[in-house]
Amino acid sequence: MAGTVRLEPVDERNLEPLLSVAAAEAEPGDVMPPVEAPAGWSLARREAFREYHRASFGGLTGPTRTQMYAILAGGEVVGMVRMTRRDEPGTVETGMWLGRSARGQGIGGAALRELLNEAAAAGMHAVVAETTRDNAGALSVLEKSGAKLREDGEKVRAEICLDSTPPAR
Repeated sequence: MAGTVRLEPVDERNLEPLLSVAAAEAEPGDVMPPVEAPAGWSLARREAFREYHRASFGGLTGPTRTQMYAILAGGEVVGMVRMTRRDEPGTVETGMWLGRSARGQGIGGAALRELLNEAAAAGMHAVVAETTRDNAGALSVLEKSGAKLREDGEKVRAEICLDSTPPAR
């Protein structure tokens, strides 16, 4: 693994480094919701990325009910992981992306473990995620983190119960 992995809440201080990693090492559709903008990392899409992340600055109690974290490995921003409150009490949904150069090094698993600790500290009891059957990296990280996986066609829903599987440090 490329150094110690830690999470920092996304804020103005790390938003530009996060955007730099996204633009250099990911596709827009992999790191943010679709927007009407020219293809690729156009100026409009970069601004939409900033606004998407700024909307979560209020955290789990803010308007988006989402806390986003920059993933740092060896002190460098390499991706983002988030948790969003679901309607079910004590449940958050997670999603993550890593820049291409950070993949396959155990960083995703370490970041998810850190997120599970953050979710437990926030009083959550379950973390859920949705991915696709062909996303081998995500499925591997989720399985290693103790998720119960349920397939539904091409979609896979994962659930990690924080009450029965305390996150590892």
